[in-house]
Amino acid sequence: MTPDDSINVLNQPLAICGTDPVTGFFRDGHCNTCAQDQGSHTVCAVMTAEFLAYSKYVGNDLSTPRPEFGFAGLKPGDAWCLCAARFLQAADEGCAPRVHLAATHLRALDIVPLEVLRDHAIDPSED
Repeated sequence: MTPDDSINVLNQPLAICGTDPVTGFFRDGHCNTCAQDQGSHTVCAVMTAEFLAYSKYVGNDLSTPRPEFGFAGLKPGDAWCLCAARFLQAADEGCAPRVHLAATHLRALDIVPLEVLRDHAIDPSED
């Protein structure tokens, strides 16, 4: 698998999303993606209790530990490369987490409009 260019939604080099826990399709801490990333794990989101509960409710439990996969489960405050469609769904439902635009991959724009990402940006100065 060859990653796409590491460019963010601001057309700048992609910043790191998170290393504790290590996130990303390639588990490199970045929201890099490639053709094989069927879920488009490209949105760098900071987890909230509300979003984690919502995600569990819609069938994508990110909070329960899965030791067999080396996954400790996410908690509020953790940064995670979130599936772009799941982010958009949560935004439509009013419970999307905040996002780091500098760490959100350009390919997220294939699914999520930039305005929606900006509405949930942690740092508005990233615009």
